[in-house]
Amino acid sequence: MIHGAIQDFPLTLDKFLDHAARWHPDAEVVTAREDGGIGRIGYAALRARSLAISSLLAGFGVGEGDRVATLAWNSQAHVECWYAVMGIGAVCHTLNPRLTALQLAAMAVRSGAKLLVVSVDLLPLARLIVERAPGIGRVLAIDGDGGEWPAGAPPLDVLEPLIAAAPGGVSWGGFDERAPAGLCFTSGTTGAPKGVTYTHRGSFLHTLRTLQADVMAFTARDAVLAVVPMFHANAWGLPFAVPAVGGKLVLPGRQADGASLARLIAAEGVTIGVGVPTVWLGLVEHLEVAGGALPSLKRIIVGGAPMAPALMARIERRLGVTVQTSWGMTELSPLGTIAPPDDPDRNPAISGRPAIGVDLLLTDAAGIPLPDQRGGEGHLQVRGASVVDRYFGQAEAATDADGWFSTGDLARIDAKGNLMITGRAKDLIKSGGEWINPAEIEAVVGALPQVSLAAVIGRQDAKWGERPVLLVEMNNGEELDDAALLAPLEGRVAPWWIPDAIVRLPAMPLAPTGKIDKIRLREDYGGA
Repeated sequence: MIHGAIQDFPLTLDKFLDHAARWHPDAEVVTAREDGGIGRIGYAALRARSLAISSLLAGFGVGEGDRVATLAWNSQAHVECWYAVMGIGAVCHTLNPRLTALQLAAMAVRSGAKLLVVSVDLLPLARLIVERAPGIGRVLAIDGDGGEWPAGAPPLDVLEPLIAAAPGGVSWGGFDERAPAGLCFTSGTTGAPKGVTYTHRGSFLHTLRTLQADVMAFTARDAVLAVVPMFHANAWGLPFAVPAVGGKLVLPGRQADGASLARLIAAEGVTIGVGVPTVWLGLVEHLEVAGGALPSLKRIIVGGAPMAPALMARIERRLGVTVQTSWGMTELSPLGTIAPPDDPDRNPAISGRPAIGVDLLLTDAAGIPLPDQRGGEGHLQVRGASVVDRYFGQAEAATDADGWFSTGDLARIDAKGNLMITGRAKDLIKSGGEWINPAEIEAVVGALPQVSLAAVIGRQDAKWGERPVLLVEMNNGEELDDAALLAPLEGRVAPWWIPDAIVRLPAMPLAPTGKIDKIRLREDYGGA
């Protein structure tokens, strides 16, 4: 019997830009420039430039499997370099410019990066990195005309003058879809950073999942503002998902303050914004002072940190949008669960359900599955086609024998299958031999309209081991005394959970990913 067959179609990421260039050639990628201007280019022209960069990289000796580090903001040139690197089978290792040179150099050494792509305003930081990462043999400057570069350092090339004279002749694809495409180190907010390798297949399937109607639901009619940085978990996959549907991709450069975002949203008719909650808080605070409206903006997708109910209500009221909550991790490529768009029953505490390709499991502290997966609190594990199997450079698996990855989160799953993150196992406070969950206290205090951000940490205590301390950033100069801040906790948590002290901060410290930096809070306020 002769069986039929389906064409072989390797799931490599270059195909998203190929598709956009052929079927949406004039749909735009827009970048906010430092001088206040706007750069724009269609997908067809962007693909041509990206292919030219691929040929330049090949001329520099970059080949399949080689790591190319990028130290850059969300910009057209950065997107072009992503596709140029991944299209020839090399690996794009994104570096977070908000980290120190020592941290970044250590990551570059671990990855074995041989070339560094850098935004010109970050050249001083790049110089410090290459001094400590001798494997980087060449630096390619983007987003400008270059700058000072010390003698004796690896050669510095400026991209723009090289584009026109690029040799060409390079084609994309032709390698295994399971080949590595990207590398991102975890933020290290709860421990030493670990490298997560993204494969072409994993990221391709992640993209198809995000485009579902009950997930991110992008269309060719949308203008999507990617505030989430490209150096953080593949910018949540936006540089793949938006071209895949021919949408307009709007990039803010390095300017993510409220005033800059308001101008960009208004000028480009942005319909969907994607970023951590603190970004949208900044936008709201700007509009509350400066006035104005953003009528094109319809939906905001948030993730990376829990959102206080008061903040969600404030954002929706002032911007006239619906907020779509989600949960994910660098290790998940990164999306795990998401609430449906425009959900009439939306709740900031609920992170939605997983889409096809992601599965969830709640266990006890020993890793034994809870007998009832709906309702009880447990340790969250996940597995799927875009979930880490093994960290970069490590021989042992990051999962158990059945493929489950332990997230370190505590969670509940309700009767409808919605995930609710209830805390981080590492954040738990042990007081007098009993556990206190800071997230439950933060959720109650964070619901107060006068509170902008709230965090709870453990402070060393001679008698009890640890006692909880509440740290708050108030909303627009609002004031509440200690009794008023703690009153909502009465009857909601055990009496011995009530924080012993309250610290008011002018600004909550944030980690490079926009989450509250609890490591710093513990360093500053966790001592006896």
